[in-house]
Amino acid sequence: MNSLTDNALMLQVKAGQVDKMGLLFERYHRPLYGFFYRLQGQPATCEDLVQNVFLRLLKYRHTFTGEGEFRTWMYHVARNVLADAAKKNKASAHHYDVADWSEKIGGGVAADEDLQKAQEVAQLHRALNKLSAESREVLVLSRFQELKYEQIAQVLQTTEGAIKVRVHRALNQLKEIF
Repeated sequence: MNSLTDNALMLQVKAGQVDKMGLLFERYHRPLYGFFYRLQGQPATCEDLVQNVFLRLLKYRHTFTGEGEFRTWMYHVARNVLADAAKKNKASAHHYDVADWSEKIGGGVAADEDLQKAQEVAQLHRALNKLSAESREVLVLSRFQELKYEQIAQVLQTTEGAIKVRVHRALNQLKEIF
């Protein structure tokens, strides 16, 4: 069952086999959480956003054609979910708590190395927060979610060349801030 492609699974969901969404959830809930966390930063909110993405994928399954990649379509839906959440919570501030990262960074490394990594991660998140939302988004999609420029261009509805330029500029801005 795990050998099915994402597109094949989503087409089965579209055809009424909604239990197949569970496999897609297992494949993508962590990458989506990471996407939201790097853009938004609040763990509980990120979990809610991930759930909202999968609810929308079910609700709008009839719009999936299978022509493009499922992953690209999913991130397009994720961007819409994030934009809707931002509209609802305009006053919410970004907050990164180093304690939230302790279990993610751990893994048998000495305590002082854990602390150093946590501090570096917190510093990176502070630097990311100083970027514009557009710059932060292209960096998260390209570097953390590992989408190809072509896929990002489809998600953002622009050209691959424009994405290359945006990523290059965002990296330069991040280097200056970091």
